[in-house]
Amino acid sequence: MLVYLLFVIGLVLLVVGGDWLVKGAVGLAEKLSIPPLIIGLTIVAFGTSAPELVISLRAALSGNGGIAVGNVVGSNIANVLLVLGVPALFATIACAEKGLKPSLFFMIGLTIVFMLQMAYGPINRIDGLLLLVCLAAFLTQQFLAARRHTKDSSDDDYKDEVGDIPSSNLIIGLYMLAGLAALPSGAALTVDAAVDIAMRWNISEEVIGLTIVAIGTSLPELATGIMAARQNNASVAVGNVIGSNLFNIAAIMGVTATVTNVPVGQHIINFDMWVMLTATLLLIALPVFKVTLKRGDGIVLTGAYLAYLVVTAAH
Repeated sequence: MLVYLLFVIGLVLLVVGGDWLVKGAVGLAEKLSIPPLIIGLTIVAFGTSAPELVISLRAALSGNGGIAVGNVVGSNIANVLLVLGVPALFATIACAEKGLKPSLFFMIGLTIVFMLQMAYGPINRIDGLLLLVCLAAFLTQQFLAARRHTKDSSDDDYKDEVGDIPSSNLIIGLYMLAGLAALPSGAALTVDAAVDIAMRWNISEEVIGLTIVAIGTSLPELATGIMAARQNNASVAVGNVIGSNLFNIAAIMGVTATVTNVPVGQHIINFDMWVMLTATLLLIALPVFKVTLKRGDGIVLTGAYLAYLVVTAAH
């Protein structure tokens, strides 16, 4: 029973630590008069992916590569089926935002590159560097595209995701220190407990990474999606999923593979990465074909994710 409690505590530390770090970093950036555009594209984007990053790094460096790659693949599946499916149960999601299309197609291309790397794995340092180059190209493109448009309120969209931002130097410092302490501690607890649970139930580390670890680290995205949907801001909900999936592959797997080789299990190659691709392609329908997600669609997406969990757990 203790191991399950430690696992939950680890996930809570990851989620809360990531939130603290983002709030403190954004507060510091505003103090230093860093432009909102840069804050949104870098600090918030990286910060909200911090739980997945520290989990994958910790797992890979501990020799538990199955959790590392499973976390990225599983999070990308959860981000589409769960993070869009659950909010659709409460509110209609209609996104015709043209500005999302370039990011969406970039994400699909990046997903295919990642799949090729997994198929010819292990994912090595060269693969990791390639993913980081893709990330740099994406951020550069986003920055240049934003500069071509006149400044408007959308420059501050990151505030919708971050929430209350501290202004006191003391509070900013405490947030950052607490976040930096909570993230590695949470990662250590989560990975160690996940490995223990896998051994107890005689299941693979990949399954743990694809399911409970992926769901746990996707909780911030799920909370953001529900809030955005209830506020009739579908673009934020969809953009959050696209951005998170991009960073999961390019930043998290890029950094992890640059540090150490990441082995990929055959089940992920034969099944899970194709589910990830299918979920990714589903996103095209929202901004490109102007599909509106209603409660029935939310039930289908959520049900599809539950079915995926059942199939994966049975592996």
